[in-house]
Amino acid sequence: MNAIHATLEPLHWENAFFSVNSSLVRISDGAPPLTEAQLTCWSRIQAKIPAQRTDWLDGLQELGFQFVEGEVDLRLRIKPSQHRVRFDIAQSDDIAVLRDQAAHAFRQSRFRSPWYQADDSHRFYAQWVENAVHGTFDNQCLLLKEAGVIRGFVTLRQLDNQQARIGLLAGKGLGSALMDVAQYWCQQRGLEMLRVATQVSNQAALRLYIQRGATIDSTAFWLYR
Repeated sequence: MNAIHATLEPLHWENAFFSVNSSLVRISDGAPPLTEAQLTCWSRIQAKIPAQRTDWLDGLQELGFQFVEGEVDLRLRIKPSQHRVRFDIAQSDDIAVLRDQAAHAFRQSRFRSPWYQADDSHRFYAQWVENAVHGTFDNQCLLLKEAGVIRGFVTLRQLDNQQARIGLLAGKGLGSALMDVAQYWCQQRGLEMLRVATQVSNQAALRLYIQRGATIDSTAFWLYR
């Protein structure tokens, strides 16, 4: 058996939001091996591991973990441009519309049955975009409008003085235009790198990011028990 040396970190926010008792596996060479007794204390346990660590994959599967989703993390270098991009910054009055759009935009999600309730994914992304409008976790939610109607949005979080990360991006047929917005937002702040993650199963998103010049930085597997 491939022993997994790790600790279990309670996921306080998720536990409160989803009304579950879950934790996240933190693998570390200095930690003791995980035991069945530790694992049975939780109703759900999540693990995210680098895709190349097949030894961790084997060890977690031996402990009863199941593969849920693959994730690709990409990075895009911001190039200086004189082109000005128009967008609106979401305000509190936009939240109701944004919550509804976010609830229906992200159908490919690891927050799915049988691990979560049928509407949990909808509620999660609706709350994410609302938090972004308030500047919680993500810094801002930026909008593309047509005749005053929200057609697409992207949320962004500045990580440090060099890079930012896209949180959510949604808008039918507006992927490239929303990437223009995200890159311009980074350029305004003097940032050099834009990061984004998506599921392996979301081929449309992968195509968009690669066509925009993004390169794959890392790949990972999500597993649940």
